[in-house]
Amino acid sequence: MKDKSFQILIADDEPIERMVVSKILQNHFGDEIMILQAVNGREAIEAVRRTRCRVVLLDISMPGIDGLEAAETIRSENPLCSIIFLTAYDEFDFAKRAIKVHALDYLLKPCSKDELIAVIDEALHIAEQNDENREALQEEVLEAKAEKPVKQKHHVQAELVRQYLEEHYMEDICLQDVAAALHYSDVYFCKFFKQNFDKNFIMYLSELRVEKAKELLSDDAVNVRDVSRKVGYRDSGYFTKVFKRITGETPSEYRNTQISL
Repeated sequence: MKDKSFQILIADDEPIERMVVSKILQNHFGDEIMILQAVNGREAIEAVRRTRCRVVLLDISMPGIDGLEAAETIRSENPLCSIIFLTAYDEFDFAKRAIKVHALDYLLKPCSKDELIAVIDEALHIAEQNDENREALQEEVLEAKAEKPVKQKHHVQAELVRQYLEEHYMEDICLQDVAAALHYSDVYFCKFFKQNFDKNFIMYLSELRVEKAKELLSDDAVNVRDVSRKVGYRDSGYFTKVFKRITGETPSEYRNTQISL
């Protein structure tokens, strides 16, 4: 994301929580982002209205206007804003309302550093794509579905999910696409995935694609751009960024390391 600084709003009534999240994001993304803060839902709404904020992290329990109410107003006024809930409340009704406002994710406190960075990385990528008109609007990608989940044992469901991702990781898929293909509701699938895979969908898919990319990089005849396309990334620059975040090396550096072994 060259020559851009995307604004990220952190709304939480706990100053320590705001400070910790701000430090993690600022240390990782540097001058790619600008951090804004709010202590309640009303301040969050006003901050989004007066700025070009593209990403909002909201706590649910805040005085006055809570995070869910603020999200509904923000979504109605700013359809391209990525909304992420960071909350201690693991309640079905809250998750359901989060889906209704097309939230990008619903993270439970305390979330891991890697999980937070992964979802913010995805939100910034969405913002960049929207700016360049290369993909459909975020709310269309995150449109909620209402199919009833198939009643199966969790280990069977998990195996079906793994199989589907093994067969479709090279395609441009998101959580909602997989949920629909396997006949699950978005709310159920989001909670099910985290409970059974110990990470969110974005992180799992990214790690799967990186593992597949490693296999392809063993062939010197295949260039990095082709590897990127074969594992589901149309933007080779973004692929390189994800690969380095997960492995600590760029694809080219990884290939050179393997050759020297």
